[in-house]
Amino acid sequence: MSEPVRPADGNHYQWGGICDGWHLVRDVELSVIEERMPPGAGERRHFHLRARQFFYVLRGDLAMEVDGRHHRLSAGEGLEIAPGEPHQASNTSQADVRFLVISQPPSHGDRQPA
Repeated sequence: MSEPVRPADGNHYQWGGICDGWHLVRDVELSVIEERMPPGAGERRHFHLRARQFFYVLRGDLAMEVDGRHHRLSAGEGLEIAPGEPHQASNTSQADVRFLVISQPPSHGDRQPA
């Protein structure tokens, strides 16, 4: 039977030394992660061989570079990333940003440096 899920229930992990992630859905076909990125943090530019991703901002502003195009996503906005598209998420604002990363199939083990 399905039960409601919240970050406090999910499997927490830390990345980049200062960012947090919570696995909300962790399945062989789908991954949904809520992430918190503090000001000045960012990930390394990369791409995924198989995973299609969707970044959806819950709170704050997320800077996204996708294949040379720069986007600024605010709460209530999202961006789809196709397999093979080089991308990088970062927080250039003065406040934490919280966002969902939805990957199909899951992106873990599918990441390549760009």
